[in-house]
Amino acid sequence: MRFGDPIFFWLLWLVPLVSVMLYFAYRLRARARRRFADESLLKRLLAGYSPRRRLIKSMLIVLAIFFIVFGLTRPQFGEKMVFLKRRGVDIVIVLDTSRSMLARDMRPNRLSKAKQEIYGLLERMKGDRVGLVCFAGDAIIQCPLTLDYNAAQIVVNAVDFTTVSRPGTAIAKALTTAVGMFDATEKKFKVIVLITDGEDHEGDVEDAAAKAEQAGVIIYAIGIGSPSGEPIPELKPDGTFSGFKKDENGRVILSKLDEYSLQKIALSTGGKYFRASAGELELDRVYEDISTMEKKELEGKLFTQYEDRFAWFLVPAALLITLEAVLTERRRRRRA
Repeated sequence: MRFGDPIFFWLLWLVPLVSVMLYFAYRLRARARRRFADESLLKRLLAGYSPRRRLIKSMLIVLAIFFIVFGLTRPQFGEKMVFLKRRGVDIVIVLDTSRSMLARDMRPNRLSKAKQEIYGLLERMKGDRVGLVCFAGDAIIQCPLTLDYNAAQIVVNAVDFTTVSRPGTAIAKALTTAVGMFDATEKKFKVIVLITDGEDHEGDVEDAAAKAEQAGVIIYAIGIGSPSGEPIPELKPDGTFSGFKKDENGRVILSKLDEYSLQKIALSTGGKYFRASAGELELDRVYEDISTMEKKELEGKLFTQYEDRFAWFLVPAALLITLEAVLTERRRRRRA
């Protein structure tokens, strides 16, 4: 025997608690009766009262609580083997970790907002494989394609501005690296979710997007930041703020969201562009599109499925409660 929700065993403390409460309630009622009238009058007034029935009703309540608690723990007897198939698409998330993602036009900064977007996307996924590519001046595979969303979330949580040491923003190389993670023999079931502020400093982004489209990859771009621009904070080695990044002339550099470039990348592959929002409505729209795509069988696994037997305890509990409600505290009178 095993239990599906053993955490509910802590409710068993209700059994002795209710027993003690019923006992003290009985004592208080008896004390109140003695104050109301003397012993001889009480015998005549309570001629039909049965202390034994009162005790039985209390025992029924305690037993019902015991059975309810055991039912909540989901006792399981018996098992069977079930073959579970998963169907979905391959999704590679391409995340910008360059210094421009330090800008604070999205609180607390662009990278933190981008990671929140990924968490939201992982929560919406159902059966799809997911991978992660991080990029700045270079691109690295941070998480290969996997069905383990918890592991993917742990990897995303560990990402920061030091994940890719080379400075810059190489969107083209990031897209090329992501395309290389897919099965080259397939021409569908492939999605890239690009999360960046869109400022590319090297490489031919249009050529990389064209090659992605030829490989059957659909790109959805999510823009992080504001088109008006935001200064890029400079950090000391200990992570504290030391000012804003400046150019050679000493002027503060503004990092602007390049929505035009991101729209071109997405549309060239049949995808769409969205700007990140506080309500994350763009994630619903992205995953709605992905959900309508043709899916492939990703993995089949043999699972042991246990049979729930909670009804064996909840049904007796219901019967005990019903019996307690029907049973009176007055004994049946005998006819002469």
